[in-house]
Order: sequence, then structure tokens, then C-alpha cells
Amino acid sequence: MSFMDKMIERAISDKKTIVLPEGTDARVVAAAAEVVRRKIANLILLGNEQEIKKAADGLDLSGVKIIDPKSTDLHDDFSNTFYEMRKAKGMTPEKASETMEDNTYFGVMLVKKGIADGMVSGACHSTANTLRPALQIIRTAKDAKMVSGFFLINVPNCEYGENGTFVFADCGLNINPNADELSEIAIASAKSFHSLIGAEPKVAMLSFSSYGSGKDALVDKVAEATKLAKEKAPDLMLDGELQADAALVPSVGQSKAPGSKVAGHANVLIFPDLNVGNISYKLVERLAKADAYGPILQGIAKPVNDLSRGCKAEDIVGVVAVTAVQAQTNK
Repeated sequence: MSFMDKMIERAISDKKTIVLPEGTDARVVAAAAEVVRRKIANLILLGNEQEIKKAADGLDLSGVKIIDPKSTDLHDDFSNTFYEMRKAKGMTPEKASETMEDNTYFGVMLVKKGIADGMVSGACHSTANTLRPALQIIRTAKDAKMVSGFFLINVPNCEYGENGTFVFADCGLNINPNADELSEIAIASAKSFHSLIGAEPKVAMLSFSSYGSGKDALVDKVAEATKLAKEKAPDLMLDGELQADAALVPSVGQSKAPGSKVAGHANVLIFPDLNVGNISYKLVERLAKADAYGPILQGIAKPVNDLSRGCKAEDIVGVVAVTAVQAQTNK
């Protein structure tokens, strides 16, 4: 059974309700029809019903709930709630009403109110368009110091990682995290790996240097992040700084980082900045024909997840399943 088959099986075992605000995107509609057909989750699509059915182009949406934020009876309640939450920051009732006509804000409010258990967006919007409403309405989890984004990567016929499955972080959100932020990303990503994959995380703090083989401020940042992460989570299997081959290949790990329990066995890869992380996941996705699900957001109080604007319908199905599983563990 593949990694995603297991994820879908978990989602089916305790069905959650997921909202997709981009209801008129053809990929989103196709994914919605597939999710409901396979009984992965209960789904809410947002938008004008006629426009959604036009985008469906004959697909069966009979099991999907459609809500138009501009005409629903929920609009006034959501607007009032948003106004009360944001009035200290200058929000007006009129602006709150207008904001709740925005599908993404409305979708996040569905999650806030418990009508939906999670949201997936980003097929035709930027990460900022997904993250901003989530931070304003749902806010960060009590134990989270920051929000970060990771990709679940599954490489076919791969001997490395957890049977070819990895967490790559941060690949979608934090541009140039400092050492302390990088340590927080590493710890959060390890927790996400364990909760979603069910295996022990082995975290590699990546660099162009292994154990001091290179000298630069860029290396110093990763080395300091490694030190901080070990102090914060001493029981976590985490090591660095490591080059990618030292992190993944046992023989190279033994050569470049002798004695390391992580080198050669890493399944959680922490990149020093967004440049490296984003480029790396896209290269692996395209060249290795890997499945890449995300960016999955960690650190938000309830599951709200992003999509790459280059995603396919099957990618959306996968992220819906992941979001449903997050909602199960979020109880």
C-alpha cells in the first residue's frame, strides 16, 4: 500500500468536512468529485452554484455541499464575528461584510465556527492569500512559536527516507529564517512527520557543508540552528549541518559524518532558506516524478493548507486527505 493510499484510508476511517473555496476552478471541482466518490471527506465548495456546475462540465457533484458566501444565511453571523475579532484593528461592520464575501475568508470562518474541520486553498491564489485569513481568524496554535510550511514528498522506487517518503521544510513560507526560527521549523516538521507518517522522524539540517567541511556565515546559521534544536528537543533524532548526500546515502553519511545516527537515514529535510527548499522540491517533483503534497501549513490552530498553483486535481485530492488526517489528530 502506497503512502497516499494509507493517508486516504486514515481519512476514510473518520470522515471530516473540508472546505474548498476555489469552487469554480476546474481542477478543484474535479478533485471534489473524486474525494466524494471515494468517500475520503465531506466537502464544501464555495462560489456561485451555476458557475461551479459549469466548471464541473458534467462531473457528479451530488455529494458536494455548495455555499455562495454572497447569498448564504451564514453571511451576517460571519460578518459580525469577524467585526468583533478585528474592530480593535480598525475593522468596520461594512468592511467585515465585504470581507466575508471573499471565498477564502468565508472558508476560514467555516473552520473557525466548526462547520468545517479544515480548508484547502491555493490552486489559483498565492500562499499569502491563504495564510492571511487563517492568521487573522484561526490564529496560531497555543504551542506554536511560528507558522511554517512543508511538503510531503513521495518518490517512487526510492530506497531513501521512509520508503521514499519525506518531509521537506520550509518550502513555501519563510524566506530566510534565522537560526532560532530554523530550529523551530525542524522541531515542528518532525512532529508533523510523526503524526502523518507514523514513523520516527530523522531530521537533517541541510547545508553545503557537513560537520564543518565548509566555512561561511550560511553554514554557521545551520550549525547554530542544529545546536538550538538539540537543546529544545534533546530526544529528537536530529543532526547537522549535513550535505544532502550525507543526509540520504548511508555510505556517504558514514564518510562525511561518522557516528551520526541521522546521516544516511534522514526522512525530514530542513532547508536553510526558501530559495533552496522551493527549488529542491520542484526539482525532485519533476525530475524524479515524485508526488509533492503541499505546502502543508504547521503552527495554525486548525488545519488550513495551501496548494501550488501548478497543482493537478490528484494533488488536491491528496492534500484534502492530509488535511482530514490533520483534523483527526487536532481533536
